[in-house]
Amino acid sequence: MNQSLANIALLEGMPAVELEALAKRCRWRSFGENEQVLAHLDAGTDILFLTQGRLRVSLYSASGKEVSFEDIPAGQHFGEMAAIDRKGRSASVFALDPSTVAFLSSNDFLDMASRHFVVAQRVMTALCRLVRRLDERVFEFSTLTVSNRIHAELLRLAGGEEADGRTATVAPAPRHADIASRVSTHREAVTREMNVLARAGIIRQERDALHILDLPRLVEMVHEVLGLEPREIA
Repeated sequence: MNQSLANIALLEGMPAVELEALAKRCRWRSFGENEQVLAHLDAGTDILFLTQGRLRVSLYSASGKEVSFEDIPAGQHFGEMAAIDRKGRSASVFALDPSTVAFLSSNDFLDMASRHFVVAQRVMTALCRLVRRLDERVFEFSTLTVSNRIHAELLRLAGGEEADGRTATVAPAPRHADIASRVSTHREAVTREMNVLARAGIIRQERDALHILDLPRLVEMVHEVLGLEPREIA
């Protein structure tokens, strides 16, 4: 197991000697595909760094319905809320691929953040981004139809409101069931809408990738239903 934090975006710019010392203070674990990394309401307060693999953040209803929030790629951190407020985990996390995770104690994390302002600033930025994304979802669930929510999710996958250019590629291709769990619908509804978008020439679905062929049109569709001003894309 490669026990290095060199690829973690949150820690970018830290001297190599400090990264090595921090890595030694971590507890390292490997997770197999579909293995649980964190459980909802678990009492742990470590911050976690994903150095290899891919994870999914989800919640499950009493009936077992999954609501997924995001996929975490290698190089990212997670679990910072519990590390800051010492309360239970806000969601469950599972490995989508074989993954390597470093666990750093809350005390060590807060000490490191106090000594490196840029790290604390990045954490605050990440938390602000999370709040904004949750605000968007609450608004969408309250006001948009299922089709509109699917359009908004595709735009997020393509890069969100900051997406540039006329096309985008999402790889690996998201499963229809995964999109459904994010927009609170069922897989069949996603499949129907994806077929509609494909016939309209807005997307092309392949086994390994989803191609957004007309990003300006997708942006326009989302802005129309949200009541936003049209935005030009070069």
